[in-house]
Amino acid sequence: MRRIKLSEGGGGEETWSLIKELFLKHFNNPVLASLEDSALLPAPSRIAFTTDAFTVKPIFFKGGDIGKLAVAGTVNDLAVMGAKPLYMSLSFIVEEGFPYQSLERIVESIAKTAEEVGVMVVAGDTKVVQAGHADGLFIVASGIGEVVYPGLSCRRIEEGDAVIVSGPVGDHGACVLAQREGFEFEGDFGSDCQPLWDLVDTLLRSGVEVHAIRDPTRGGLSAVLYEWAYASGVSFLVEEERVPVRDEVLGVCEFLGLEPYHLACEGRVLISVRAEDAERALEVLKSHPNGREAGIIAYAVRADRKPTVVLRTLYHVERLLEPPAGELLPRIC
Repeated sequence: MRRIKLSEGGGGEETWSLIKELFLKHFNNPVLASLEDSALLPAPSRIAFTTDAFTVKPIFFKGGDIGKLAVAGTVNDLAVMGAKPLYMSLSFIVEEGFPYQSLERIVESIAKTAEEVGVMVVAGDTKVVQAGHADGLFIVASGIGEVVYPGLSCRRIEEGDAVIVSGPVGDHGACVLAQREGFEFEGDFGSDCQPLWDLVDTLLRSGVEVHAIRDPTRGGLSAVLYEWAYASGVSFLVEEERVPVRDEVLGVCEFLGLEPYHLACEGRVLISVRAEDAERALEVLKSHPNGREAGIIAYAVRADRKPTVVLRTLYHVERLLEPPAGELLPRIC
């Protein structure tokens, strides 16, 4: 089995061979193929720019891998700002001895996911570090998108807004954690990892008045709602019976003493819309393959003292939905 050598990150002949045989093979486009120190790009008048690092463990998980996650995470961070994803850069930090076959599988996954979205990989870098210094593979990704729908901001959220989630929460966090700990599930339960630009574009093109969109990654549903509350000055009342959570996610949470609303999603969005447009927004989302399980789960309400998030349980008892604290699930994305 071929394994990555330290010399393949040294900038010499071995590095050039790796670039040519692997990265250019799968990311071939005129911008990247020029192999300049910077990509020269035609840019629209207003752009969104994002960057993120991906260190998920395990690298391959049911429903995705670190490569698909890097594309989905980057695309979704642009999409929730109303930006059509255009370009990506990727930096690979590879541990010496990492299987070449696994690296190629990840690169193929990136290429496939990027092609589905219509985003172009235009720049990149590869570093190889000594064995024991990177735990396999880390990926740093940046993305540029054209702002097609300006004005989305959590500061636009106002009392009375409805909050919609595009699908069940916690799938990614539960899947990765379960696989890491050796739990097994029957059926096709896996990560929700997927790019969501097409879903967001479909919603925003419908004319629904959307105030804010966010993807609930680390910290999950709870983290987003608290960020929104602090930024907008309103509180949120969440109806537990309306929040879609799969039985498998509830099982993991019950076994490990976790809160499903703290688990990461990598293929869901939270949407704050004007209350009068909530049903129409829900109808549009449910018409899309990635939004068929969408639901209205909360409303923005007046903050009595300071903004907070309250959960109305199945027994109609209200309790604070605590924000995430500490490092609940390391290496989840």
